[in-house]
Amino acid sequence: MIESITLDQMRTLVAAVDEGSFSAAGRKIGRAQSVVSQTIAGLETQLKLVLFERVGRYPVPTEAGAALASEARAVLRQAGQFKARARDLASGIEPELAIAIDATFPIQIFTSAITDFEVSFPDTQLRVYVESLGAVIQPVLERRYSLAISGVVPLFSQELDLERLHSFNLIMVVAPSHPLAQLKAPVLREQLSGHVQLVLTDRSSMSQGRQFGVVAQKTWLLADLGAKHAFLLAGLGWGGMPAWMVEADIASGRLVELDVEPAVWQGTKLTTAYALHRRDTPPGPAGRWLINRIRAHALRYPNLG
Repeated sequence: MIESITLDQMRTLVAAVDEGSFSAAGRKIGRAQSVVSQTIAGLETQLKLVLFERVGRYPVPTEAGAALASEARAVLRQAGQFKARARDLASGIEPELAIAIDATFPIQIFTSAITDFEVSFPDTQLRVYVESLGAVIQPVLERRYSLAISGVVPLFSQELDLERLHSFNLIMVVAPSHPLAQLKAPVLREQLSGHVQLVLTDRSSMSQGRQFGVVAQKTWLLADLGAKHAFLLAGLGWGGMPAWMVEADIASGRLVELDVEPAVWQGTKLTTAYALHRRDTPPGPAGRWLINRIRAHALRYPNLG
């Protein structure tokens, strides 16, 4: 009967529609393909509706299936909010927060907020992972982390809620011994393309096959921002870095900021960082407090970035 439809059935339906196959849906929700198929078949029997056409290699959602999946998403989101609200009312502070922070985010803002957090939530254990690009976002989508701080907008998903935290500048830098440091401003795209560009990458599947801000013919990919920084200082190439991270290097002459033509930036010079969490799993009291505290500290450090 319709009254006995469960959240698990709705979650399975949404996964099957979103992933395009029962096997992919099973991988997403941690179920065998046969269990997904049986769950969908049982739901069709209860609803007396055909939710998927099974004539080709992959099941295709019917109009009814797509419409009900949309409704199920809303119900699941509300269920997540309901659980979060009940947790708040019961003063259920999270015993642990797992957070991924993008390596480009101003670390002083984050550490200042964490200093306050430790005082207000001494019993909440923190797991903090400093990652890059898709490696920041993917663990939240997979429910391995509670929160993330990221500014890679092209990788954001509809499954995530975004809350703006802070904007900071990226700048192009090079060692003073590098040939590009000798050029007059503005440095043109074609001049940059003839030299090795040091590009930040990561090991997540979300970023696989995608490039961000690449203009050079030859690139070296580094999965660690600290390594990229060291390569720049060694004169091994040029690349973009968060301004807050290289200001001291520029002031001391260890690095030189390149005044590049606007076309090089492709709209990426000013980066906005967001706090991210799954729509169906809103942060609890400790997570919510930390997001607000990070935003407050960002306002106190307007010159960072």
